[in-house]
Amino acid sequence: GAGIPHDRRARLFTPFDRLGAETSAVEGTGLGLALSKRLVEAMGGLIGFDDAEGGGSLFWVELAETTSPDARAGLDASRAPTPAGAPRRGTVLYIEDNPSNLRLVERVLAEQAAIRFIPAMQGRLGLSLAREHRPDLILVDLHLPDISGEDVLREIRSDPLLARTPVIVLSADATPGQVRRMVAAGARAYLTKPLDVRQLLTHIDQALPGG
Repeated sequence: GAGIPHDRRARLFTPFDRLGAETSAVEGTGLGLALSKRLVEAMGGLIGFDDAEGGGSLFWVELAETTSPDARAGLDASRAPTPAGAPRRGTVLYIEDNPSNLRLVERVLAEQAAIRFIPAMQGRLGLSLAREHRPDLILVDLHLPDISGEDVLREIRSDPLLARTPVIVLSADATPGQVRRMVAAGARAYLTKPLDVRQLLTHIDQALPGG
């Protein structure tokens, strides 16, 4: 870019102030940097720039290092107590199109050596794997790329091979009507995201053989 004149730098993050660019052919509102500054500061960070007039500008952002929610949940899971008397044995199929959610549940179940984990990122694939492997428990998200989790649940309940397989819905949709509808359709439980790992483990323990 053209750089920022020294006499205008103090106004750089002022809303609607385009520093004279409003007379140029470049479109804009003068809000971008002001909004960026507010967002960065809301996260406890800093934003600034290095500039050589006539030689362009380099903007930088500094944010405190933190741990992602998925990683924190995984760490919490490693410290989560095992419910008394729960064998945690069997095969768990998780139908979910979000890789982060798949990895989280896989990490949680990896702590239990007797549990076999099968992932599926599409509803139809999940149904195929369910018929092939006959899992002891199926976890399913509602929003899948091909068919809905509700359709998956209804197909499971109408299939003689799978009809008695417990299904737990994991979804960010926490509306009471949705929860009631899925339970009425045959879900054993309905857990909302972000997942409470201890709650998830308790439901898995209760659903698996011997639980």
